Amino acid sequence: MPENFRWSADRIPDKARPSWLTLLAEQQGVVSLEQLRAYGQSADDISANLDAGRWQRVLPRIYATFTGALARPARLVAALLYGGPHSVLSHHTAAEEWRLIPIIERPVEITVPYTSSAVSQLPCVVVHRSRALSFTTLTTTPPRTRGPDTILDLAVSQQTARDATMLVVDLVSRSSIQLQAVYDCFLLRPPYRYRSAIRRGLALIGNGLMSALEVEFLEKVEDDHGLPRGARQTPFLVDGKTLWEDVTYDDHGASVTVRLDGRATHAIAGVAFRDRRRDNAAELAGRARLVYGWQDVHVSPCAVATEVRKVLLREGWNSAGSRSPTCQRCATPVVSA
Repeated sequence: MPENFRWSADRIPDKARPSWLTLLAEQQGVVSLEQLRAYGQSADDISANLDAGRWQRVLPRIYATFTGALARPARLVAALLYGGPHSVLSHHTAAEEWRLIPIIERPVEITVPYTSSAVSQLPCVVVHRSRALSFTTLTTTPPRTRGPDTILDLAVSQQTARDATMLVVDLVSRSSIQLQAVYDCFLLRPPYRYRSAIRRGLALIGNGLMSALEVEFLEKVEDDHGLPRGARQTPFLVDGKTLWEDVTYDDHGASVTVRLDGRATHAIAGVAFRDRRRDNAAELAGRARLVYGWQDVHVSPCAVATEVRKVLLREGWNSAGSRSPTCQRCATPVVSA
């Protein structure tokens, strides 16, 4: 992180400060009022540059030394300078920097010490507060919350407990952040909100569920409709490589594979080729297979359950003694065959 994010102008000797041009380069042309004064800019100088249209006010006490729209790096710097010397990128913005979620146009989110006077300035910046910044911050450039803390912060900010569970499953399962690291963070800094929901999401991943789509399938298709719980992430050897199927029912007497087609990854050329090879291998092995996407499972779980049940019965599943269905969506109760 550039030193200018941390230094206080009235405490650092002149010789320890970067040159004016270096400061502008490091901070994307964005400076604070404190820094302007430290570099000899008077109130009249600042007003003259603003009135002449050479500079622009971005946030209270924060200025851009250029005109026009601010690019994302400049907006991040402006938000951090506004938040003060200990502010860090957090929540959605940190998640974007970690590449956990796509970058979209939204206010920059920062977290500041609990005693900070900074408040949100919409639509530019949203300010969160924390008493644990010294434990959750990673000194990247620009500074941001650690990956596990970012996931937990986002989970806590969800509208419902279920949303918190699904977000944890979704982000942890498709990122390089290790489940154990998130779980350790959860134990070290247990959230006050959605604690049980977040713990459940971590447990689901630990039990083999790799995406929010798999959670939907488990709950809305299998559990709600009295279907057996299939094995998750079953290994199969295809072309000399070990590939993993999402759900299989061999343990229940049926050679059936259910593949859950994620919202993005299965469109990638290499993944699509792998899926075709898995299809061919399943056909050669005489395995029945069904493929469902997010829309199928999330919107029409009853129709999906009907299809899965039909194929399971055809392939040898004995439904005697199976769980009773509890689905409230079905127009009529699902009767075990």
